[in-house]
Amino acid sequence: MSLTLTCAYRFALDPTPRQVGALLRHCGAARTAFNWGLAQVKANLGQREAERSYGVAEDELTPSFGWSMYSMRKAWNQAKNQVAPWWAECSKEAYATGLDQLARALGNWSDSRNGKRKGPRMGFPRFKPKRKTNPSCRFTTGTIRVEADRHHVTLPVLGTIKTHESTRKLHRRLTGGTAVVKSATVRREAGRWFVSFTVEVRRTESTPARPDAVIGVDLGVKTLAVFSDGRPPVDNPKHYDTSRRKLRRLSRTVSRRQGPDRRTGGQPSKRWQRANAARNRTHHRTARLRGDAIHKLTTSLAREYGTVVVEDLNVSGMLKNRKLARVIADAGFGEIRRQLAYKTAWNGGRLEVADRWFPSSKTCSGCGAVKPKLPLRVRTYMCEPCGLVIDRDVNAALNLAALVKRHVAGSGPET
Repeated sequence: MSLTLTCAYRFALDPTPRQVGALLRHCGAARTAFNWGLAQVKANLGQREAERSYGVAEDELTPSFGWSMYSMRKAWNQAKNQVAPWWAECSKEAYATGLDQLARALGNWSDSRNGKRKGPRMGFPRFKPKRKTNPSCRFTTGTIRVEADRHHVTLPVLGTIKTHESTRKLHRRLTGGTAVVKSATVRREAGRWFVSFTVEVRRTESTPARPDAVIGVDLGVKTLAVFSDGRPPVDNPKHYDTSRRKLRRLSRTVSRRQGPDRRTGGQPSKRWQRANAARNRTHHRTARLRGDAIHKLTTSLAREYGTVVVEDLNVSGMLKNRKLARVIADAGFGEIRRQLAYKTAWNGGRLEVADRWFPSSKTCSGCGAVKPKLPLRVRTYMCEPCGLVIDRDVNAALNLAALVKRHVAGSGPET
């Protein structure tokens, strides 16, 4: 039995200077279309509000500007000769990228305002400045191909671009007929260009190495993950803390250079650009190291255990603690849960999420007694009724595993 999954394959690029210019033009075209569409939306809303203040009836107001991607694309095609006379130099997908981003942003703002979207309130979209926007562009039609030499990719208008790494993993699936490319997105991060392919993949349904096994995972700051089955805990690597000294030195260097001045329009010096690029590379490397460690942890759990149990942590609330916010953000609790959700499904297992108010740390894993209070500074759990003495995090992991053991014992994972 096979499953159809949507996956992403990401590769670093090594474009030539001419190709870098073409990439920047396409990403700039997407930003231009986004800003133009946002200006039309704001002007239309302002005009209709002004007419209401004058007492104009609703049915006589200026027609509203459509917020769907298709409506904005139709309006863009009518105005592009005046707005961007150079529009023919870039693929039509570049302008569609900006308009699609704007349509999504407006939809998210509307849903958040009407209570249809969970999470914090979304703000109204803002214009994208050139200096503060990561250049990106998405292609959904045209020639999107991974070349047979496994070291080049071909994109519409941009042509064939060399990749920094081999594309063999994706190429094998494409030639084997088990994958279909749906779109490709180019993006610049920390001075490097990347291409991400969104691919529909047909995979054979797999089974974890231990399909009947249940493991509770307690996430923490000092120790990133503690497990219920005696598996060695994973220490928190604290990648950001490790790089803070270097980042402090690089940030001091950047502050001493002549940077951009928004008030006067002054351009940054070459030395500032080099120093800022060095700082960005350090930030990028820190993020990649964190992501690599989290991927290794979640993959090993999803491939081995049939059921993984974690807590529904209030990460946004935890980040309000100014003493722990930095290390909590560096640990990546939310990313761990997100990756476990799809990796357990890929490997034929399942992810169980304990209720946010479940007292995993306060409950005795031996007799079930619950302590009314257990300060964070107390790292050893001591149960007075039964005399159990155990590490606080191990006790929490055992309680998480006990939540579902009675339901999955003797039965395989859900498919």
